[in-house]
Amino acid sequence: MTDGYVARALDAMKADPARRWTVSALARVCGLSRAAFARRFTRALGVSPLRWLTEHRLRLAQERLRETDLTLAAIAAELGYTSEFAFAKAFKRLFGIAPGLFRRRVALFHPRITSIPALRATQAFRAAA
Repeated sequence: MTDGYVARALDAMKADPARRWTVSALARVCGLSRAAFARRFTRALGVSPLRWLTEHRLRLAQERLRETDLTLAAIAAELGYTSEFAFAKAFKRLFGIAPGLFRRRVALFHPRITSIPALRATQAFRAAA
């Protein structure tokens, strides 16, 4: 990142993704006006600051869905979503798949993840068939 102002904002969002960031708050972190910050950020990354934050949170959610057995509600809270429903809606809008289904599909193709309840249910179903 060649723009130090934008890099500062990215670092802040990465350090605290659950925070209720606003464009104004990010601009303050960078020492810029809201409008100047928004223009610089969008020019540098091609998306608005809050769009970038949403996508970053949801990429983190993908990691947690793949690598942990945290509930959807716990992941949602950890990443700053007000509810499991809001999290699931945002996840599906970006990735085209519900987070629970994403987790089940990942588990089917990565058997090392065995602590996921949905995987155990799928394995039990296969064994019974």
